[in-house]
Amino acid sequence: MAEYPLPKFHFQVEWGGDKIGFTEVTGLEVTTDVIEYRDGASPEFHKIKMSGMQKFTNITLKRGKFAKNNQFFSWWNKQSMNKPERRDLTISLLNENHEPVFVWKVKQAWPIKVNAGDLGADKNEVMIETLELVHEGLTMEAIP
Repeated sequence: MAEYPLPKFHFQVEWGGDKIGFTEVTGLEVTTDVIEYRDGASPEFHKIKMSGMQKFTNITLKRGKFAKNNQFFSWWNKQSMNKPERRDLTISLLNENHEPVFVWKVKQAWPIKVNAGDLGADKNEVMIETLELVHEGLTMEAIP
């Protein structure tokens, strides 16, 4: 039987026990800095490369705006100088049975930007709100 890549359109985001539907999640990325080093007595005429510190891309979450739902701004408004309300997130890619097949775990996230969406009298589309998060760690796990 042939194996196929996973479709990316069926997913959920969890934080604080809430499962929230989003239209888009971006920024699930981690990079490792490279440290170059060479001592003067090295017989090689080049630097060696070692792994350094990791960097995590900001995560952006987008969803439709719902009446009487102010979760993004409520979280945003809880921020204070040097004491942001940090939350761990779990982002799961789901199969047709709504079971996780791949999971990203985000550590110590907090919002740095909230966009309420655009208004337009001539538009025929859903209002989309956006939340941008910084965080301190991202792990990725395939579920067997």
